[in-house]
Amino acid sequence: MKQSVIFLCTHNSARSQLAEALLRYDKGHAYDVFSAGTEQTRVKPEVITVLGELGVDTSDLRSKTLDAFPGRTFDVVVTVCDSARETCPYVPGLRKTIHRSFPDPSDITSTETARLQAFRDTRDAIRAWLKETF
Repeated sequence: MKQSVIFLCTHNSARSQLAEALLRYDKGHAYDVFSAGTEQTRVKPEVITVLGELGVDTSDLRSKTLDAFPGRTFDVVVTVCDSARETCPYVPGLRKTIHRSFPDPSDITSTETARLQAFRDTRDAIRAWLKETF
């Protein structure tokens, strides 16, 4: 039976979406992977772009909160930003929590090129960490 993993971040718009898609892409055979936020917003278009560069399917990505998983239990909850860690809600059936904060690429607003590079850098940092951790 696969372990279930959920990635939490405040808005479920960038880092948690990247982590969900990358773990599913690289190790979906071993894990059921999800993501959620403490607030629902929208998936950043740069997430779709940088995942697409790797050939990762993004068709199912959407911003959601834990309310989207009523009664669902998770083996591992991973917070990928400090804010989510501080406001992380109680998750029933939780067996393990991991916290690994990544810089928010959405904070880069100087140029479109710099912003997209920040998303690539975050994608690559998350992917490297996932390969070491899972």
